[in-house]
Amino acid sequence: SADILTGDHQQVVLPDLAAGCSMADMAAISQVEDAWDDLVDADVADDVVPVSYMNSTAAIKAFTGRHGGTICTSSNARTALEWAFAQRPQGRGKVLFMPDQHLGRNTAVLQLGLDLDACVVFNPHKPGGGLTTQQLRDARMILWRGHCSVHGRFTAENVAAARARMPDVSVLVHPECRHEVVLAADL
Repeated sequence: SADILTGDHQQVVLPDLAAGCSMADMAAISQVEDAWDDLVDADVADDVVPVSYMNSTAAIKAFTGRHGGTICTSSNARTALEWAFAQRPQGRGKVLFMPDQHLGRNTAVLQLGLDLDACVVFNPHKPGGGLTTQQLRDARMILWRGHCSVHGRFTAENVAAARARMPDVSVLVHPECRHEVVLAADL
């Protein structure tokens, strides 16, 4: 992704050519294109703005741009979602958030005040994402079934154990953690 932004006089050095991101690997471009076809078939694609997390492939970023969306980081996800919802008429806007379902859910629910019920998880390994047409129509956030393999290891029990060991501790977690972990944390 960094190399796409460079000029001919610039160079990106990747010290480990095997480096990658397991989260980015959870959204293959062919899966995303098939998912978009499912949104078209459900007659909701015109209401959907894709928002992709920086931890995605260049192909996913290009798809997002072709469909009028934007790329975000964890620090500007709220701004990106506010922008995306504003791109459609009031009440009709939907976001396809890829590839990290947790960042999308936590931002939508905890920062924008959406109901958890307004969020559905699109599973690319199931026909139609494992969702009904009505679920897609009712959803405001269509979350790609992806996650960070590191942040996914943390549990609410880990937060409780830290508090038990250090009662005065302030627990800070990344918004890529599961919703229940973010709820159990202080920040």
